[in-house]
Amino acid sequence: MNRFGILFFMAALGGAVLSACQTVPAAPPRPQPVAGFVTDVKAFDAFIATRPTPEQFRSVYPDVLLVTPDMMTTREIRMNNSRYFPEMDAEGRIKGGKFM
Repeated sequence: MNRFGILFFMAALGGAVLSACQTVPAAPPRPQPVAGFVTDVKAFDAFIATRPTPEQFRSVYPDVLLVTPDMMTTREIRMNNSRYFPEMDAEGRIKGGKFM
């Protein structure tokens, strides 16, 4: 093989490697807001598994009261999944919780 053939081969290989490195992964779809209280618990649990911030939670579930640790609440018990007490991680993201 002559020098030009080797250079062409190396340039083509390098271009293929660089183009593979520049692939940008698609952003995950943003969840649509859910009106009303939580009725689809499976979808809600899948959303919580993404470890949302309180702001993301409120944008997706605007009708559910998110009771963060800095809030005071009454001792009433709600049976309609309208008030969520989250467990927060060190970064301030929701990692779980319960309805009460």
